[in-house]
Amino acid sequence: MLVFVEPLVMGILNVTPDSFSDGGKFFDYDKAIARGLEMIEQGADIVDVGGESSRPGAARVPEEEELRRVLPVVRELSPLVRVSIDTVKPAVAEAAIEAGATLLNDISASLEKVAAANGVGWVAVHMQGEPATMQRNPHYEDVVRDVRTFLEERAEAGERAGVREIWVDPGIGFGKTVAHNLNLLAHLDALVDTGFPVLVGTSRKSFLGAVLADSSGNPAPIPERFEASLATAVWAMATGASMVRVHDVKATVQAAILCKSMAGAQV
Repeated sequence: MLVFVEPLVMGILNVTPDSFSDGGKFFDYDKAIARGLEMIEQGADIVDVGGESSRPGAARVPEEEELRRVLPVVRELSPLVRVSIDTVKPAVAEAAIEAGATLLNDISASLEKVAAANGVGWVAVHMQGEPATMQRNPHYEDVVRDVRTFLEERAEAGERAGVREIWVDPGIGFGKTVAHNLNLLAHLDALVDTGFPVLVGTSRKSFLGAVLADSSGNPAPIPERFEASLATAVWAMATGASMVRVHDVKATVQAAILCKSMAGAQV
């Protein structure tokens, strides 16, 4: 059964030289700000600023460098739109909050105390392993059950810590095979049923390339994953996700408007 909610659209702003899709494209401050303003104009509800790539195999970035990358961008954009900070480092999270961020997008699912102490929202993301190693033979007994159990435990820890706004994210692509990712998307209702708002990010990810592989088994390149990215975002919204995280903001906002219209039409 499709359940249309009123989904939010989070635009991705990677201030990095090595992110899997747009690494280096917005590494320059002026280009990053221009892209942020463009996403605001296109209707993004939140702009997610990240200074450390979390692509499979990515190396860690020193704290000082991550701060240098993200803080000027957060300061510039936060008066204009809600800004989230995509980080696993407490010091970066705290500095970004001081600069104006009001949501922690946390792939480590460990920053609930930082969020609580600063009165901001927190996204607990499921990840098996860490970016450098997460795609080396990921394994689950039951991926839907295991991910749900983990996220419920982390969300409840957030509640105990005093976080007032808690999101859960199944972590598509974070220590999952293609089959794991598809299974999680097919059973998003299991996460929606937890009662915590669900955030889903599938945009341009490698499992889409694998699903769209050509007859020789060559994955679809990143520029050819737009339609699949949009389709999975619509699927997520239609199955109860409250927010989607995307690169292609304009098209996804238009899809979200349609989903909102259908939500309003339900009796």
